[in-house]
Amino acid sequence: MNYPSFFDQVVSIDMIDPLSNVLGTFENGALTFTYLDIVKAAGHSCPTVGGAYIMTYKALKALYKDEMPMRGMIEVSFKESLEEGVAGVIGNVVTHITGATDKSGFKGLNQRFARHSLMHFDAQISSSARFKRVDTGKEVDVFYNPSSIQPDAKMQPLMQMMMQGMANAEQIKEFGSLWQDRVKRIIVDNIDSVVKVQEI
Repeated sequence: MNYPSFFDQVVSIDMIDPLSNVLGTFENGALTFTYLDIVKAAGHSCPTVGGAYIMTYKALKALYKDEMPMRGMIEVSFKESLEEGVAGVIGNVVTHITGATDKSGFKGLNQRFARHSLMHFDAQISSSARFKRVDTGKEVDVFYNPSSIQPDAKMQPLMQMMMQGMANAEQIKEFGSLWQDRVKRIIVDNIDSVVKVQEI
């Protein structure tokens, strides 16, 4: 499987999943998510998928500091509705990492380890997302804005050619390379400028 080499440069996310420990899935419930894991689940890499990944990374760092984040113990809220824009795409990435879902998630074992009702849309917030620790109630707002990282000037004409069915294989490959270059500049080179976290 070939993929852009920068995928391996993106920060990984270490977590403890108590449910996976109980069910004998991962020893002590310890697991690591990589950007490649998320890209495979999403089916592609883009500023939205990458942004959701680094937003979650930054939020968990702020919520847990030197502690290990606990999967299934994190509540997440979005100001958009589920059907609006890319909210669903972002929500799916966050679900993969945190385990939080709206209504479709795991219902729990004897009232423990439930994952449903931990993700909310149409929330009254001004941030891109709000993350909350279920155990302590600590919350952080996360703001994601990649607009300062501009795409290469060649991308627009290449995209127009593709949409019109006029691009050849070499031009399609060039567009993909330029697309992923912007993703790299967002989530690797400028992660600290495109994502801001504010404790509540």
